[in-house]
Amino acid sequence: MSWHDGVDRALIYWGPTIDPDACVSCGMCMNCGKKVFDWVDGKPVVARFGDCIPGCSTCMNLCLGNAISFPPIEDLREFYRQHNVWTHVKKEFIEKGIIKCK
Repeated sequence: MSWHDGVDRALIYWGPTIDPDACVSCGMCMNCGKKVFDWVDGKPVVARFGDCIPGCSTCMNLCLGNAISFPPIEDLREFYRQHNVWTHVKKEFIEKGIIKCK
């Protein structure tokens, strides 16, 4: 499955930023399935910004200190519009039989 249908991930500006002053070292961000964060000196650091799944913000939603932020979702949605990502992903899902259209 493609989250961005072959668009070079390096072109998609999406990933977390941590405010170290707000971070309470709860460790929730370390649950990231893409292993975007490393733990350094008792705090998380964004180690693999480009590995974050575009649109995901689970770490931000669960951060106890509200220390994690992301670029505006509308910027990502506009990028998807400009690159016809939704159309291509839907076509891929239809071809794979994941969704059916009349």
